[in-house]
Amino acid sequence: MKLFLSLLVGLWLASAAAAVPLNTEQRNAITAGIASVRPDLELRIIGPAAIAGLYEVQVINGPVLYVSADGEHFFDGSLFKIEQGGFVDMAAARLNAERAVQLAAIDPSSMIIYQPKVPRRAVMTVFTDIDCGYCRKLHRELDELLSYGIEVRYLAYPRAGVGSESFRKIATAWCAADPNAALTALKAGEALPTNVCADNPVAAHFAMGGMMGVSGTPAIVLEDGSLVPGYQPAAAFAAMLGLE
Repeated sequence: MKLFLSLLVGLWLASAAAAVPLNTEQRNAITAGIASVRPDLELRIIGPAAIAGLYEVQVINGPVLYVSADGEHFFDGSLFKIEQGGFVDMAAARLNAERAVQLAAIDPSSMIIYQPKVPRRAVMTVFTDIDCGYCRKLHRELDELLSYGIEVRYLAYPRAGVGSESFRKIATAWCAADPNAALTALKAGEALPTNVCADNPVAAHFAMGGMMGVSGTPAIVLEDGSLVPGYQPAAAFAAMLGLE
């Protein structure tokens, strides 16, 4: 658990240092305006945007903002680059690459993993919450997902936050003698005795979700780092992964 948290912080600091060639005064200027109105927001400067004079600023557990160098103006939304044959969402392309690196750094032993009995053809990683109706619906389609050869890896994301009742429920699954069976039981509405073990990874998973831009559940991260927010049927994921 401590190693996982250290790696999480290290990835965050390394990516910030590498992506932001700005001195302290410049960084403060970019975020000062937003911070003066919304001091509750946690902001991370990603670096210069594709448009000169603007900087990408990530609101942790929120959107990417495009902020002027003096910090007096910003907008949110998607910034597209026009390329031959189509449009490229610049923030999505960058975030996909970042998420792929972050995902690869997570120790699989900290996840609850359901493996297909047929040869594995793809992996999807799901940020999940016990009290999320669509998370339960997706889990009811687990056998269908596995039948396509999709390995389903779960990370914990209690939407009510660390220390909440949802946190205690999902920690109970990770702390069980048989986490897979416990998670399935809890998602089916069964009540299990609360068991929050000291070394559970739920808080670390929740923090990682924030870094990856997760704001609700289920949130599915594919192997290329692309984020699929919300429920989709198993057949739709199979089509998305080219497994029809």
